[in-house]
Amino acid sequence: MPLAEVVRSGFVEGVHRGSVVVLDAAGEPVAGAGDVTSPIFPRSSSKPMQAVGMLRAGLPLTGPADVALVAASHAGEEFHVERVTALLRDAGLTEEALHCPPDLPFGEAAREAVLRAGGGPARVLMNCSGKHAGMLRTCLAAGWPLDGYWRPEHPLQQHLTATIEEVTGERAAAVGVDGCGAPVLAVSLTGLARAFLRLVGAEPGTVERTVADAMRAYPELVGGTQAEDTRLMRGVPGLLAKIGAEGVIAAAVPEVGAVALKIDDGAARARTPVLVSALARLNVRAPVLTEYAESPLLGGGLPVGAIRPAW
Repeated sequence: MPLAEVVRSGFVEGVHRGSVVVLDAAGEPVAGAGDVTSPIFPRSSSKPMQAVGMLRAGLPLTGPADVALVAASHAGEEFHVERVTALLRDAGLTEEALHCPPDLPFGEAAREAVLRAGGGPARVLMNCSGKHAGMLRTCLAAGWPLDGYWRPEHPLQQHLTATIEEVTGERAAAVGVDGCGAPVLAVSLTGLARAFLRLVGAEPGTVERTVADAMRAYPELVGGTQAEDTRLMRGVPGLLAKIGAEGVIAAAVPEVGAVALKIDDGAARARTPVLVSALARLNVRAPVLTEYAESPLLGGGLPVGAIRPAW
C-alpha cells in the first residue's frame, strides 16, 4: 500500500509502500492501510517492552533517567556514554561485558566528535548499549548468568519474550537477531500499537507506566538532541514514541490512541510524515508535527520537493 510519495519539482518520482494502524483509546482500529495483522520485526520499537520486562525481573535503577536509557536507541552523545558507563560501573562491570558490537555513534555530530578526537568504534558508543547494560544488570539482580545473556534460550530472553507476548497480546511469530545481537520478536503492527497504548494507559506506579513516564520525562536520553522520537516527545504533550530500524515507529497518547507503522523498503525519510498523518486521524496536532509533516527533498542544495503522506 503506498503510504508516502516522493515529489520532485511537482512530479511524483517514487512511492514508499508500507502498512500503518491507528487505534483509538479503547484499542479499536479507527484507520489504517496495508497489512497490519501479519508479523513484522519492530526492531528498536521493542525496547520499551523489553524495559518493562527488565524492571519486572528486578532491574535496580536509581531513577527514571536510567530507565529511559535502557529503552533507548541513543545517538552516542557524551551524556549518553557517561550514563551507560555509570550503569556498568555501578554494577562492577566494564564495557567488555557488553555483547553489542563496537560501533560509532549514529548521531552525526557525536560521530564527528569521536573521530575528531581520534576515537573509533566502541561497544559503549553503540546505540543499544543502554539496553545491553540494563540486560546485564537485570541478570545480576535475578541471579541469572551473564554468559550468553543475549541468546534466545537464556532465562533473561525467555522472560523478555513472555513480557512482549503479554503486552502485545500476541505470540511471537518468529525470533530473529537484531542489529545489536539481542533477540528481536516478530509481532503485528496492531500488537505493537496495542503495547504502546497499554504503557501510556497504565496506572501510576506500575512498571508499564514507569517506563512510559521515564521516556517522556527524559526524551533526550531515548534518542538524542536531534532524534525524531526525542523531538516528537518534547513537542507533543503526553506522547510516547520510539523509532525502530527498517522504517518502523510506534507512538501513543494517553486517552487518545496509538499508531504503529512500517515502511516496507525501510526508508526512514518516509516514516515520520506517515506518522504525522496517522496522528492527525486521532486529532493529535502540534507545531512539531507540522514541521515533520513532510521531509524536504533537495536539488542543487535547495528544496525542490518533499516526501509526503499518500494514504
